[in-house]
Amino acid sequence: MMSKTSFTKYFLIAFTLMFISSGLSAGTFGSDGNKKKDKEKKEELSADGPYVLYQPDGKTRVISVDKKGKITDTTYVALPEDFILHVVDHKGRFPFDVRLHPVKRPDWKYRQPEKVFVMSDPHGKLDCVISLLQGNGIIDKNYNWSFGNNHLMVIGDIFDRGKDVPQIFWLFYKLEDEAAKAGGTVSFLLGNHEPLVLANDLRYTKDKYKVLAQKLNMNYPELFGPDTELGKWLGTRNTMQIIGRDLYVHAGLGKNFYDRNLSIPTVNEEMSKALFMNKKERRVLSPLIAFLYGNDGPIWYRGLVRTDAKYHPMAQDSLQMVMERYKVKHIIVGHTIFKDISTFYDGKVIGVNVDNKENQKKKRGRALLIDKNTYFVVGDKGILRKL
Repeated sequence: MMSKTSFTKYFLIAFTLMFISSGLSAGTFGSDGNKKKDKEKKEELSADGPYVLYQPDGKTRVISVDKKGKITDTTYVALPEDFILHVVDHKGRFPFDVRLHPVKRPDWKYRQPEKVFVMSDPHGKLDCVISLLQGNGIIDKNYNWSFGNNHLMVIGDIFDRGKDVPQIFWLFYKLEDEAAKAGGTVSFLLGNHEPLVLANDLRYTKDKYKVLAQKLNMNYPELFGPDTELGKWLGTRNTMQIIGRDLYVHAGLGKNFYDRNLSIPTVNEEMSKALFMNKKERRVLSPLIAFLYGNDGPIWYRGLVRTDAKYHPMAQDSLQMVMERYKVKHIIVGHTIFKDISTFYDGKVIGVNVDNKENQKKKRGRALLIDKNTYFVVGDKGILRKL
C-alpha cells in the first residue's frame, strides 16, 4: 500500500507533467512575453502620407499607404496640372484632397483680425484636430476653411506620439492656401519635435513610421527632407511671430534669450538654416544656432511656465523687458502640458498646451479664442469660459 507521503509526491509530479504538457500543446507555456515582443516587432502599417519627394533628375516620387497597409510608390516624369493628393487618417477617416501650392516664409508680424484661434501640440492626432476646428467653426464638415479673414495659429509639434503626422501637416498646408484666398491666415510655428525628428531623433516616433522607412530602404527624416514638398514647407516656417499685441513662440523666452538682443526675423531665419541638421552640425554652424536649439532657446525653454530652478524661471522685471522690446502685451506658448489653458505672471503669459485626447474626453479647455480684445478658453464645442 502506498504511503501518504509517496502519494503526495506522485500526485505533484503527475500534475506538473500534465501542466507542462498542456502548456506546450496550447503553445502558451512561457510565451506571453515573447508574444508581446513579437507584436511590438510586427507593428503594422496603417494609412499614411502622402509623401512627395523631388528627385535629382527632376522627377517626382509620391508615396502613400492605404488603411490595409499597402504601399503605393509612383514616380512621375512631370506632375499633371490637375494633380491632387488624397489624404485620410490612419484608419481611413476624414478624407480631404490637397493641391500643391507655392510655399514661402510667412510674415513675422500680422495685424490683429477680429478673431484669432490658437492651439498647440497636435502630435499626430488628426481626430483631435478635426474635432476642435469643426467645433469652433474654423473648418466646415468637408474640412475646408470657414474662418473668413481671421487667423489660425498653431504653436508647433505635429511630429511624434500619434499616427497621423503627415496628414496633419497636409491639413494645415491646405488650409493655409484656402485661408489666404479668403483674406485669412494660417500660421504653423516650429516646435521642438520638428527639429528632433528631422535630426533623426525618433525616441517619440510611432513604430509604424520606422517600419515604413525600413520598407522603403530610407531614413525616416528623408520623407520630410528639404527636397520634399512638406520639407520645403517646414523649412519656411517661423519660430516666433506676432499677431496684434501678442507674441507666439513654442516654448518660451528667457533672460539668456533677451541678453542676445535678437530680432524676430533673425531668429526665424537662423532656426531655418539648421532645421535639417543634427545636434553636432548645429553646434559647428554657429554658437547662436547652438543656443537657439538648446534648453534656453525658444523651442525648449520652460521658465515662463515652470518655477523649478533647473528651468531658469524668468524674473518678472526680465519678462517686462522682453515685452517692451517686442512691443507686446502677452506671450502665448505651447510645449509644457497643463490640465487646462493656463495663465502666468498675472495673465501676461498664456500656456495653451494640454493633453488633447484627455481634455477632449473630459470636455476641458483645448484652445484659445481671441475675439477682438477678449480671451476665451474653448473646447470641442466652442467657448467654455472667459480666460
